[in-house]
Amino acid sequence: MPGRRLNQRLVVPTMFVATFFLVVMDGAITTVALPSIARQFGVTAAGADSVAVVYPVCVGITIPVSGWLGDRFGGKPVLLTAMGLFTLASALCGMADSLGQLVVFRGLQGLSGGLLTPVAAAMLFRTFSPAERVRASRVMIIPQQMAPAVAPMLGGVLVDSISWRWVFYVNLPFGIAALLFGLLFLDNPRHGDPGRLDVPGLLLSAGALSLVMYGVSEGAEHGWGSPLIAGSLALGAALLAATIVVELRKPAPALRLRLFKDALFRDTKILGLIGIVPFMGAMYAAPLFLQEARGATALQSGSATFTEAFGVLLTVQLAARVFDRFGPRLIIASGLAVVAAVLAVMTATVGADTGPWSFRIYMFLLGLGMGAVFMPLTVASFATIGKEDMGQASTLSSVISQLSMALAPALVATLLIANTSSAGHIAPASAYHTVYLVLTVMAFVSVLFTLTIRDAPARHAPPPAGSGGPRTPFRRRAGAGSTELG
Repeated sequence: MPGRRLNQRLVVPTMFVATFFLVVMDGAITTVALPSIARQFGVTAAGADSVAVVYPVCVGITIPVSGWLGDRFGGKPVLLTAMGLFTLASALCGMADSLGQLVVFRGLQGLSGGLLTPVAAAMLFRTFSPAERVRASRVMIIPQQMAPAVAPMLGGVLVDSISWRWVFYVNLPFGIAALLFGLLFLDNPRHGDPGRLDVPGLLLSAGALSLVMYGVSEGAEHGWGSPLIAGSLALGAALLAATIVVELRKPAPALRLRLFKDALFRDTKILGLIGIVPFMGAMYAAPLFLQEARGATALQSGSATFTEAFGVLLTVQLAARVFDRFGPRLIIASGLAVVAAVLAVMTATVGADTGPWSFRIYMFLLGLGMGAVFMPLTVASFATIGKEDMGQASTLSSVISQLSMALAPALVATLLIANTSSAGHIAPASAYHTVYLVLTVMAFVSVLFTLTIRDAPARHAPPPAGSGGPRTPFRRRAGAGSTELG
């Protein structure tokens, strides 16, 4: 059924938000269930960790092909097929009778999840002009921030009250609702012929990304110098180098690396790799500290980070209103400066007597800073990308995002292990001081790098053809099914 009953300026953001919410919530909520899964199947916590690790590895396999699939078949069939597989895999995970089955089904989730976010993002940025994206972000950021805030608490309630299986079953109503909505209302516009599938580039890039993701995710647990980790990272780096050589020579590569010649796209992706780590690292370290140093439960520690969402929601509204006046460079630099200042305070004050409410205040302040980073960074990164390249740009953005999300916990875990005596199993408060100090330095470095970015193209980017001229207002009043998100 053609998706004409609702305006696509409402349908596409709805699908994007549903996709993002489902993927982020699934990742955050699964971590809470790992101890219960280990007890269920009679394995150690390290053994159950394979349930978490297999997901990003499989995501790395399918992300490189997401752009080509979306361009070849259109976003709708790819997005809905991936959504159906993700939902089915969630049901299978909940019904798993062994750890092996759970790992296989979790891998299927990862394969479908690697397609969901980049395809949905490409559809979103093709639907709106650069000026409209700023206003749209004020609405779409709400569920995006609520998912990581709610997931740990919801996971704790489900695991403690019912069963770990429900952290997977909870995906079903969201997935089914999104699938039906997309089938009924989503259009499938096409944006040119992507050419033949670049099989060599796809195999090289998929192998490189999956090996690097495995090495980064497991490096702290197994030791960065262990043969398995060192071998994975070395082989991943070699495949990555081969990918770059091969893809730059192809007229229609699986990964359009030539997009990095665009200075604004390249610089924002570098910032997306290093600038998000301080915030995500702090989000990862807080529950660990409360559980290890304070003996808090999973639910109590998970609730210590939920306030960051409210900080983000407050600041993103202001950032959207001043985006045109100040541009993304100054807004992002200001936000990262706030993050660096809060982390510096945490370095000096976090100790054995620091309770959940102190962390809630810190997380709220960090959220205030990051609210000035997330939206301007995303909008600026796509400001100079044409519609024909949007699928490939979204694929590259997803690669960077996955690496950044893997680097943050890997860095925190490595620092904690390095600052914990061999005789102890619980990191002392001094180890967390080191963590926050390193994150503070990274945040300050990110501020300095941000100030070097030339953001004029993002402030004055021309709208795509047919968008109605420069600075097209996002508010629409004409006709039935009109949308008013501005």
